[in-house]
This record gives sequence, C-alpha cells and structure tokens, in this order.
Amino acid sequence: MKQSRANMEKKIQENSVIWGIIGAGDVCEKKSAPAMYKVPNSSVKAIMRRSADKAEDFARRHHIPYWYTNADHIFNDPEINAIYIATPPDSHAELTIKAAHARKAVYVEKPMARTFEECNAMIYACKNVGVQLFVAYYRRALPKFIKLKELIDSKIIGDVRLVQVEMIKPLVPGLIAKLENNWRIDPQISGGGYFYDVACHQLDLLDFIFGPLYNVSGICTNQGKLYQAEDIVTGTFSMNHNILGVGSWCFTSARANEKELTTIIGSKGKIEFSTFGDSPIIVDSEIHGKAEYNFQSPQHIEEPMIRTVVGDLLGNAICPCDGKIGARTNLVMEKICNHI
Repeated sequence: MKQSRANMEKKIQENSVIWGIIGAGDVCEKKSAPAMYKVPNSSVKAIMRRSADKAEDFARRHHIPYWYTNADHIFNDPEINAIYIATPPDSHAELTIKAAHARKAVYVEKPMARTFEECNAMIYACKNVGVQLFVAYYRRALPKFIKLKELIDSKIIGDVRLVQVEMIKPLVPGLIAKLENNWRIDPQISGGGYFYDVACHQLDLLDFIFGPLYNVSGICTNQGKLYQAEDIVTGTFSMNHNILGVGSWCFTSARANEKELTTIIGSKGKIEFSTFGDSPIIVDSEIHGKAEYNFQSPQHIEEPMIRTVVGDLLGNAICPCDGKIGARTNLVMEKICNHI
C-alpha cells in the first residue's frame, strides 16, 4: 500500500532527517555534505561512491558511519529517509525513481536531469508515492540573491524593462572543476555542454526573481570543435510584466575577454551582479543613487538551501526549489539549444 505524502512527512517529523549520499565526489566535499551533518536535526548515515578507496576515505574524513560502492545499500536502509543525488546528470532520473520506490525524499544536484522528459519522470515517480523532490539550485537561498530579489521587488530601479546575461569564457573555463573525465562536455552524460552546467544557475535565478521564462528561443553551435557539445549559445526570452531577456554564453574566447555579468535595466536605473563568486550587487538608481551590497558566501555554499530542505521535510520551512521548478530550467535550456 502506498504511503500518502502526509504520512511520509509525519514519519520524518517524528525523527531527524537521515541522509544517504549517492555520488560523494567533489561537489560534496565542501559545498554540501558537511552542511547535511551540521544543520540541526540532520545527519548523514551513509555515502556511496563507485571507488571503494575514495568512498572509505570520504566517510572517514567526514565521520560518516557507513560507506558503500553499491547504491542499493542506501535505498534499502530503513533508517535513511532522504537521499542526496550528487552524480552526473545521466543517472539523476534513474536514481531519483529508485529513491521514490524506496519511499525516500530526494535532493538532487543541478541540472535536474539531461532532459525535460527525464525531469517529468522524476516528478511523477515522487508524486506517485508521496515523497518530496528538491533540486539544488542553492543560490535561491543565499542572502546575496534574496537581497537582489528584494531590491527588484522594491522597484529601486523602477519597472524592469530588460535583462542581459553575459558569460564569456576561454575554451577551458576556470570556473569548471577539473576532472580526469570531463563529463560536462559530453551531452550523453550532461545533456549539453558548459552551457547546461553553468547557465542553468543563471536561468534559474531569473525564474526565482521574475517567475517562469516564456517565449524562449535561441541559437547554438560548436565553434571550437574540441568536443561534441555546443560551445556558444545565444537566447531570448520574456518574463512577467513584459520584461524581455537576452543571453549570450561563449566558451571559445580569449582569456582577456572573460566576463560574467547580468544587468537588469529598469525605468529608473540598473542593477549589475555576477551569479558566480562574491562580487557585489551594484545599484545605480535615479531614485536612491548608487550603492553596493557586499556578501560573503558561506563556507558550505549549499548550507542555506539544505536548511530549507531539512525544514521542509520537518514541516517548519519551505524549500524554494522543488522538482516542478527545477524542471522549468531544463525546458528553457532545451528550447534555447533547440533540443526539442
């Protein structure tokens, strides 16, 4: 008999959130896993990684009781009630569906999956058995971007007219984690190229600030010919209240041209900010003058988001990104890249 979502949430409320982590690699090391055992009423019982040596080393250093090389041990553990999926995107759908069948809540890394179709399969599987599904668009919970949304909503630059997203990087972007096997540029694994890996954060932020993106279209191609995926992308879209948006993402430029900037242009000024790093939010307002807002990223950058996930599972908070929201960004990327 299927448990209702209410029953599943009640079970978690009566206990703490006990995590099983699948894919304990670089993203877990500092960004996320430590937060899962530092946030109140949250702990990590087990991790899984295909390499036994690396799994054992990770568990030892993070004082996690159990480690495995087979994810089934985590799915079958009755004490674990939430699973963090931090593998490459090609396994997100399969692992999420398995977690749902095991009646465990899911927190999955971004992008949510390779395709919008896979995202919908994940949403259906979790909804069908009444477990919650969250997506790690963690910038939604960072103070910097909460403040950014507050500034926009306060109309400090009047009514928003245009949003411009610019990312220009060399053939080997410095912001990408260095891996022996760079799956980020293999569409069979990642869904796309660097655009899918990093632009998803920028597009999700626009969804967070303005709501869903509509009238999406784009052009992409491969200029560098170093890998199969697209390496230059341009897109257009619209948002609430007739706001128009344009984006350009180039991963084939000289280092001297590097840039990562989003500009929000309003009827009474503009706001500039970077999605990555700790550069300030810069406001130039005809109403209030010029100002800078500085923020320092948390030591474990996903901790604010994980707090909302734990709170949501315990019934005392709301996570700002569930599966339905996370899937919207996949759909936008597919439309920009003409994958559908």
